[in-house]
Amino acid sequence: MEFGILYHPRKPESLPLAQEIARWLREKGHETWQASNWDTAEVHRRTAVSHLLIVLGGDGSILRAARCAVPYDTPLLGVNLGRVGFLSEAEPTNWADVIQQFLDQEYWLEQRLMLKGCVERDGMLLGDEYMALNEFVISGTRARVVHLELAVDGDHITTYTADGLIAATPTGSTAYSMAAGGPLLPPELRNFLLHPVAPYLSLDRALVLHEEARAVIRVNSDQEAYLMADGQEAILLQNHDQVIITKHEHVAQFVRVGPSSYFYRRLLQRLGFERSEP
Repeated sequence: MEFGILYHPRKPESLPLAQEIARWLREKGHETWQASNWDTAEVHRRTAVSHLLIVLGGDGSILRAARCAVPYDTPLLGVNLGRVGFLSEAEPTNWADVIQQFLDQEYWLEQRLMLKGCVERDGMLLGDEYMALNEFVISGTRARVVHLELAVDGDHITTYTADGLIAATPTGSTAYSMAAGGPLLPPELRNFLLHPVAPYLSLDRALVLHEEARAVIRVNSDQEAYLMADGQEAILLQNHDQVIITKHEHVAQFVRVGPSSYFYRRLLQRLGFERSEP
C-alpha cells in the first residue's frame, strides 16, 4: 500500500514525526511519501494513488487535507498535534498502534457530509465551486450587520439582520457554530444547519435542514460581505449576490478504530468535562 504523510510546516515536531512514521511503514514493506500540508498542488497530485493520508497537526490541518482527499475518496487518519483534536484518531504516543489496526483491517470508515457552495451574480455563476467540511460563513466587516434573505428549496424563509450566517455540517457543529450557541450534531448525521451570528430583531434559532436541501442566501445590504469556506477562502460579495449551498457529491472519510459511540465521550473530554460514571 502507499501512504501519504502530511506534516505541518510550522510545528517543529511534525516533520521528525512524519519521518519516523515513514520509516516504520517502509520497514513493513509499504510505500510512503511526505509533503507539507500547505503544498496543495503536490498533495492533490499524490493523493489520487494513495490508500491513506496520515495528517499530523490539529483540526485545521485535517480540514485542509480533506479538501485534497475528498475528490479521490481517500480516507484520512489524523495524529493530533493541535489543541483540541476533534477530528483526530491518534496521538503522538499511540500512532503505531492505530496504524497497525488499519493495516490489520481492524477499523471502520466514518463518512462525514461535505457542503458545496457557489456564488451567483446577475444570474451567472462566478468562478469555482467551493467545498467545506466544517462550514461556510457569510459575514460583514467592521462590526457592521448584514441583511441576508434565506430561501430553502425555493421558499422564502426569513431575512436575517446579523453579524453573519453560518452554514455548518455536523462536523462544523462543534466549531464556530458551537461557539455561537448552536446545536451539536453527531458526525454521521446527514443534515446541515443554518445558524445566525448575533442576530438583531430577527430569527435567532438554528435551522436544521435535510441533506438534499438547497439553501439560497441573498445579500441585501449596502455593506461589504464575505463568504468563507472552512476559514480558508474569502470571497467578496456584492449587494444582491446569491450564495447557493447544497451537499457535496463526495463525503470525507475518516479511519476510526474505536467504537462508533466515541463521539460524545471524546466531545466531553476535549471540552474539559468529566464524564459521569453510571
